[in-house]
Amino acid sequence: MHVDEWLQTIPSVWVYVLVGGIIGLESLGIPLPGEIVLVSSALLAAKGVVSPLMVGICASVGAIVGDSIGYAIGRKGGKPLFDRLGRRFPKHFGEEHIDKAVGLFARWGMWAVFFGRFVALLRILAGPLAGALRMSYWRFLVANVLGGIVWAGGTTAAVYYLGVVAERWLKGFSWVGLVAALLFGLGTTILVKRRMKRAVSVQSG
Repeated sequence: MHVDEWLQTIPSVWVYVLVGGIIGLESLGIPLPGEIVLVSSALLAAKGVVSPLMVGICASVGAIVGDSIGYAIGRKGGKPLFDRLGRRFPKHFGEEHIDKAVGLFARWGMWAVFFGRFVALLRILAGPLAGALRMSYWRFLVANVLGGIVWAGGTTAAVYYLGVVAERWLKGFSWVGLVAALLFGLGTTILVKRRMKRAVSVQSG
């Protein structure tokens, strides 16, 4: 069963709680599929199952609160915290990943927190790493709030309206046209993600 199919089986209020909770836990440093849950919930909103406004609000709140908790944890634990996490979860907190993230923070400062919301690896590391590197909390908070709202709200709105358009295509166009449009959208998304990863690699190098 896919995520969106499973979400349709639970009451809408729990969808909002799930969105905020999973994104919040991911933001404080726990590797969870926050983006997948957000996209799936936005698609449900396009089908009229849940409210897109509530999905966007809960996702934004989860992202902001989760990052803030992650900041506090990172500030208290410092570098030894990442050393321990690196030994236990090398896939997400390995030395190579941490070094890349530190390089981005050194170069971009608070903007690394803002734009990090759009990159899977930095979405997990941004809060704790900002705290461990002793970034000013107010600078972190501004970037955290803006990044959380733009990422969560923007993703929800984009997926919601794409979902609404897709529903209309189902009624007015053939399956072939719909599949072609979806493949084009998927290809564009993959291309953008690859370019973002390359940009992160270049900036950290």
